[in-house]
Amino acid sequence: MDTKQDRSVSSDPPGDAADSQGQVLSLHQRILGDVEGRILSGEWPPGHRIPFEHELTEQYDCSRMTVNKALTELVKRGLIERRRKSGSYVTFPQVQSAVMEIHDVKLEVQSLGLDYSFRVDERKVRKVESRDRERLDLPSSGKLLDVTCRHFAGSRPFCFEERLISLSAVPEAEEETFETAAPGSWLLGKVPWSTAEHRIRAVAASKSAAQALGIATGTACLVIERRTWSGRAPVTHVRLTYPGDRHELVAQFAPSPIG
Repeated sequence: MDTKQDRSVSSDPPGDAADSQGQVLSLHQRILGDVEGRILSGEWPPGHRIPFEHELTEQYDCSRMTVNKALTELVKRGLIERRRKSGSYVTFPQVQSAVMEIHDVKLEVQSLGLDYSFRVDERKVRKVESRDRERLDLPSSGKLLDVTCRHFAGSRPFCFEERLISLSAVPEAEEETFETAAPGSWLLGKVPWSTAEHRIRAVAASKSAAQALGIATGTACLVIERRTWSGRAPVTHVRLTYPGDRHELVAQFAPSPIG
């Protein structure tokens, strides 16, 4: 049984600390405030591992139960997550996307205050196959660009992208290497689109998606499939796979006028 007294070894006077209003704080509230402050200030960014429980116990010279109580509260507030055998980490905030808009993944990541990067994993020009017809309605004699890439928030995979681009609609894509802009960003700046279709599903992560996102196969994911047209010409089909606990969709709408 842990018999340590709840005392802090900081430079503050012995006993319970006081907040900015002069109210006395218990030690677990003090630990909670210290950790929360570092997270909200950005000193400890998303993905940062916070000190282990035994390290906080030594730092504050208190019982393990006191530290656990503070960390449990931080989990409830959604600020940290506990990973078995690994420790506690600052959570990645959920990103919100409007259902009826075409969003650039780069802007989604930057809206979280995180560094954005992407990596093209595969890029190939090929003939249209029968399996492509459901994704992009093109004649069998046509050619398309088949590209997969990963988007990162900091060092952590954020989204897995699988995209088909019609080369009859966007012939310059055949030579594009996407070294400076991801396929979606490049297309938004290159081709005016007139119509879009969204399909949104909850899926279990496939083996390829799980490997790309660094999650377990079968993990709950959110998939957004989108097709766009320029006039009557299909331009692109993209499948964006997000880990389900890091993304949500938001729609704003108003009632139709009566009469």
